[in-house]
Amino acid sequence: MQKLSAFFIGLLFGLGLLLSGMTDPGKVQGFLDLAGAWDPSLAFVMGGAIAVGFFAFALAKQRTRSFLGGGMYLPKATEIDRRLVLGSLTFGVGWGLAGFCPGPGLVSMASGETKGLVFVLAMLMGMAVFESLERLGAKTRTT
Repeated sequence: MQKLSAFFIGLLFGLGLLLSGMTDPGKVQGFLDLAGAWDPSLAFVMGGAIAVGFFAFALAKQRTRSFLGGGMYLPKATEIDRRLVLGSLTFGVGWGLAGFCPGPGLVSMASGETKGLVFVLAMLMGMAVFESLERLGAKTRTT
């Protein structure tokens, strides 16, 4: 039941991204172009997501189990550290340059867009590089 509900929630999320135009890199870059032809539509999509997330997390904090009976695993970290700042900067630069973040990139790729495929491949390569560097760092710290 959990896998089926996760599939339908993901499908709903993807459809929402398609309908809102967030799979179009030009729309995202138009939002980030404050000095040019600024497109505020992404602000409304973000506002809606923040409102839903705010109430969803408030409800989730009061529960010990999900609606389908699974455990609740909410983030516990509250500290802003170097890794968080560098990761956020990397994400923001990539988002601004490519016009995609992971969700819209995957939806764009699944709908047959070449730009989405290129983005997802680059994202996977970046993840592989990160994992390799993490392992190398862990080896260096233990020796």
